[in-house]
Amino acid sequence: MKRTRHAKIVEIIEKHDVGTQEELAELLKESGFQVTQATVSRDIRELKLSKIPTGDGRQKYVVLRQDDSHLVDKYIRVLKDGLLSMDMAQNILVIKTVSGMASAVAVAVDAMKFKEIVGSIAGDDTIMMAVRTVEETKVVMEKIHKMIGN
Repeated sequence: MKRTRHAKIVEIIEKHDVGTQEELAELLKESGFQVTQATVSRDIRELKLSKIPTGDGRQKYVVLRQDDSHLVDKYIRVLKDGLLSMDMAQNILVIKTVSGMASAVAVAVDAMKFKEIVGSIAGDDTIMMAVRTVEETKVVMEKIHKMIGN
């Protein structure tokens, strides 16, 4: 039962921006799991979930590899240091970076696990990210701007 619940938690947080234990408990209940706040708290600890900024002043749970949980601040610093500009062409987000920083910035954005981003390709100073829709491309741009303080 615990394994099934843990798998459902990972699925939920990958599909939804879940920022609180209460939200997670409610979504688990909607999925047929009867849980208490204590169970959800224990599951979060056991799964080693981390919170990252969503860009709208909130935070959300994500599954970071065990060795990556301390890197969130570093990823944001890479974004701040490497990103020069962003533009969009329909649902393609084009990010210009400092020369040689495209891969690092792409890794940083990928680590944020934005559900809107389907995938990315990085060159030397340019990243192309496929985003699900035009509207979601705008949302991703806003989230990144807010993360880096622009």
